[in-house]
Amino acid sequence: MSASTLPNATLTATYEALTPGSAALAAKAREVMPSGLAHDSRHFDPYPLYVQRALGPVKWDVDNNKYVDYFGGHGALILGHNHPAVMAAVHAALERGTHFGACHELEVRWAELVTKMVPSAERVRFTSSGTEATLIALRLARAYTGRSKLVRFRGHFHGWHDHMTSGYTNHFDGSATSGVIQGVADNVLLCDANDVDGITRIFNDHKDIAAVILEPTGANFGKMPILPSFLTMLRDLTQQAGTLLIFDEVVTGFRVSPGGVQAVLGITPDMTTLAKILSGGLPGGAVVGRKDIMDWLDFKVSKQAAREKITHLGTFNANPVSAAAGIATLEILAGTDACARANAFGTELRARMNEVLEEEEVKWAVHGSYSGMHIYTNPEAADIVPSRFDAAGFIQKMIDKPRGEGVTGQVRMGLLVNGVDMNSGPSGTISAMHGEEEMAITVDAFRATLRALKREGAIR
Repeated sequence: MSASTLPNATLTATYEALTPGSAALAAKAREVMPSGLAHDSRHFDPYPLYVQRALGPVKWDVDNNKYVDYFGGHGALILGHNHPAVMAAVHAALERGTHFGACHELEVRWAELVTKMVPSAERVRFTSSGTEATLIALRLARAYTGRSKLVRFRGHFHGWHDHMTSGYTNHFDGSATSGVIQGVADNVLLCDANDVDGITRIFNDHKDIAAVILEPTGANFGKMPILPSFLTMLRDLTQQAGTLLIFDEVVTGFRVSPGGVQAVLGITPDMTTLAKILSGGLPGGAVVGRKDIMDWLDFKVSKQAAREKITHLGTFNANPVSAAAGIATLEILAGTDACARANAFGTELRARMNEVLEEEEVKWAVHGSYSGMHIYTNPEAADIVPSRFDAAGFIQKMIDKPRGEGVTGQVRMGLLVNGVDMNSGPSGTISAMHGEEEMAITVDAFRATLRALKREGAIR
């Protein structure tokens, strides 16, 4: 069965007809997990997709439906699924053991690669996730500066720990979210991206800012883009104030380029947080930065300075299997044009999808940069031309809109029933393995989705 065999059915009815196995698993999952989920972004009505295998740029669900994949392991799979070199390294590591409870050679090689590739990485400390990386980065910043406050930008995501919850999808006034004490929220200052006057005013009003953290392409991998000129200004402002600048390159690190955004723009932060591609699609993260900051984790240096060392543990930090996958991936990225190929695919795909929008006379836009894409469904019905859309002017229209609900959920539904999967933005990340076949399928699926939404009255 395929979507083409159900031409008169609604998108939801077609999805349900194609995915009975996912429906059954979702019902079981709801009996043992809240909402039946292990990750909020996998929420999808009427139920999420359950995948059983993947290869390169595609994956198959439990009903054997095939999808061009732009979920991309939440952005972790720049080399696609099951890259042979990465898998060979993983299998070799598994044969030696999954956990030694000891230092090992692979973690040294992994750290050496990171320091060679990432401009800000004088020292590396591995973690088990991106959330852990941003948490230890903040602790380092407070210890190093002796200050308490953190500046963040509305819409930017830096993990789920207490300092990072307000201002991402809600609580844009900075008030505490459920389960977070107000005292934590009071030490987080929120600003709007590209707002020079706003960030200047914050620094004038607060002299105890330890750090500024942001996604250097803008929120959600450039869905709400940051201007490079703003980053340059921010670098100067933080240096003048003695505040540390942290680039959250959990998504963009080793994706935008082998050295991340900072290598492309020539703007070096004091610290950088990494995960996803860092570990080759396996669990793992890291904070990297200047030696004098990272020395707060160093036993000998802290003792010589007569200061309390920052304690940092973690059962799976630099796990040997993750290290093996990370090394194999980083070596490929450092030695090939994989990042450039993914970026070029992104440029062409966005252009071709915008051509579809103009041909179908739908005033939406597909935008983004590098190997990312975002579908702007224009909820205010602005008079936009898809191929000339400037997302920077629409950030405030995007920032507080729920993801995966209303027409955005229907867009994802339409793409799914036509053989394409992306996240609930609707947004997607591209791998170096995507090729012309996947391009054609995606463009056709997008056109079919628009026409289905017109038939259902979701687009007028």
